[in-house]
Amino acid sequence: MTKDLRIVFMGTPEFAVPSLDILVTNGWNIVGVITAPDKPQGRGKKLGVSAVKAYAEDKGLNILQPTNLKAPEFIAELKALDANLQIVVAFRMLPEIVWQMPALGTFNLHGSLLPKYRGAAPINWAIINGEKETGVTTFFLKHEIDTGDILFQEKESISDEDNVGTVYERLMNKGAALVLKTVEAIAEGNYKEQPQEIFEDTPTAPKIFRETCEINFEQPTEQVVDFIRGLSPYPTAWTTLMGKTVKVYKARKVEQKGEKEMMSDSKTYLYLKTADGYISIEELQMEGKKRMDIEEFLRGNRI
Repeated sequence: MTKDLRIVFMGTPEFAVPSLDILVTNGWNIVGVITAPDKPQGRGKKLGVSAVKAYAEDKGLNILQPTNLKAPEFIAELKALDANLQIVVAFRMLPEIVWQMPALGTFNLHGSLLPKYRGAAPINWAIINGEKETGVTTFFLKHEIDTGDILFQEKESISDEDNVGTVYERLMNKGAALVLKTVEAIAEGNYKEQPQEIFEDTPTAPKIFRETCEINFEQPTEQVVDFIRGLSPYPTAWTTLMGKTVKVYKARKVEQKGEKEMMSDSKTYLYLKTADGYISIEELQMEGKKRMDIEEFLRGNRI
């Protein structure tokens, strides 16, 4: 296997770092790292760097931070890198002039078993929809987002105790191993592309906004619990309690009958009514307060 491929890696958040690290650790030639421009962060508005940039700086890699991926000066810089292959992990949409540039193509790592959950939030939507299995996919880029021919996939089970945070961690590392496998296969010419079969009812994963994070208690209990898991710890499901916005990080189904909208002993539990029963709130955060478990919350808030 030849490791003299010239690879450009594109990524920004923490999710992309293990994929870049596994390539560097295994001796692949990373000729450029493309990541987001530095952004003001926190109250002091000091410029913060992306997780990928921080890693790339530590390893002494060549970093490019274009604000415009179609800008002639960026296209010229990218061409000058003379890459054979480009890899995209949690980056933004690429213009055709960029993804068509290398001779061996540009492949992407996606956090689902494509063609299911194409879009910006695949891990969230898989859990929200009560899926018992998800995974990671590598595929070659083409015009329509997340529709290119599949290279490799790895499955990952989802338990009832999982939330976005736990599944994200596992897929981040599983995805890195899949990126390495994909690069090795491309270098050897040992892979077979599989077209995606996309149907009308194939679930998608659109971007999630704050308004879409509000809990709908007119849904069945299990759906409400899955919705909360699918948004925890970020961007977090929310509801209104005592006239204030409350983020809900963890809830479970309870065997409880009744007609009241809310039930509590003001010490150890808080039940909220759903379409067919109740959920027990386990962890939450009142606006302006820290995240806390239900007993701590009830000590400071009379229900």
